[in-house]
Amino acid sequence: MKRPAARPVPDLGKPRRAKQPTVAERVLGNGLRVVAVRRAGVPMVHTRLRVPFAARRADHLPKRLVLDATMLHGTAKHDRTGLAVALQEVGGALGVSSDPDRLLVRGESLSNGLPRLLELLAEVVTEASYPKAAVEGEVARLQTRLRQRLAQPAEAAAEALRHRLYPGHPYGRDLPSPEETAAVTAASVRALHRRWVVPEGSLLVLVGDISPARTLDQVERALQGWAGEATAAAPAPATPTGGDLTLVDRPGAVQSNLRLGGPALRRTDDDYAALELANVVFGGYFASRLMRNIREDKGYTYGARSALSHGASASAVVLEVDVATEVTAPALVEIGYELGRMATLPVTAAELQSAASYTAGLLALSTATQAGLAATLETLLADGLDVSWLREHPERLAAVTVDEARAQAHQFLAPARLATVVVGDASRVGDELAALGPVTAASDAG
Repeated sequence: MKRPAARPVPDLGKPRRAKQPTVAERVLGNGLRVVAVRRAGVPMVHTRLRVPFAARRADHLPKRLVLDATMLHGTAKHDRTGLAVALQEVGGALGVSSDPDRLLVRGESLSNGLPRLLELLAEVVTEASYPKAAVEGEVARLQTRLRQRLAQPAEAAAEALRHRLYPGHPYGRDLPSPEETAAVTAASVRALHRRWVVPEGSLLVLVGDISPARTLDQVERALQGWAGEATAAAPAPATPTGGDLTLVDRPGAVQSNLRLGGPALRRTDDDYAALELANVVFGGYFASRLMRNIREDKGYTYGARSALSHGASASAVVLEVDVATEVTAPALVEIGYELGRMATLPVTAAELQSAASYTAGLLALSTATQAGLAATLETLLADGLDVSWLREHPERLAAVTVDEARAQAHQFLAPARLATVVVGDASRVGDELAALGPVTAASDAG
């Protein structure tokens, strides 16, 4: 039977111009910035309260993790169960997480339940009680989770790269030791809350089936009693540099975890779109050069990922690849080869167009839901951008030229600019890695 001729794949169309949503903004008397955005469709509202967390002391890290886990365990008015019931009555929920830059309190409810959700949010940020039993229980659970995470090679690799990029800075650590965590008490968590969970400099984003102007009034009524002055932010970290490869010994490992990283542009930089596309062409999606090389051609890995990550005071390009132990050095050779090609040779117009379409589409997908739009706006607003970026950035991506992408790749994707960390069996990979360049053992790197 004759196979029918394959149909040609249609060309990618131009991305649709994003519609500008209705937005209202106000800075309350206590210093809280509030941005309300109308996005109808379902009768829900999603909120994201971002509180700057610029801690400098090393002992803040375990306290912050315990604070995350116990902030919703009760207030002066509700115990943990009572708070959960009150949220469920309005179809709502709250969640807490943090990183070195921020404490994030996420919320959602039915639109008509927003006033009650805001009351409960205000109760949590002003009256969280951190019961002693809850804190002690979380400290014990956190110690167990930390031991499990620190035993995972991918976690060890990520932590080693953070330390390599930002030594001595809050960005340089994400996992405290179990011993550090054991010292956390309920009193110390309450003190951390009083010092850091304050409205001045904080940002509240609300997205949903709401009237933005009326929503600002509701927020002001609910949160005007929240008080506190912000503490000075931690200084920005030094710019990361390349240098010797750092080898973290993992005896008996059948796999090596390769992590590379270096400085990157902020989203506010005029050349950011060009760097973003250069990174996508290199390793930012499945059709990237790196994936075609080390997955499709060489079979060294199931996946490779290169991404731009952003903190409040620094941005980085981070490359993640996991390979079998016996191909550790060959994989690094191919990574260096592809980085070298990106840094010294122009990409093709077709590669650039494909990357621009993919990146614009990914942005559209990330903001297609109320929750996604709230999360994206919280990040953009904290970076000093506004809602217009969602409409303008796809146009900037489409306008990037081959020469502009090459210039940014030359500056930020050159192999010599990137720090390299390998977690693997040093007895099996050490000699081959040393043949590629200087190697520093993790214990010697500090």
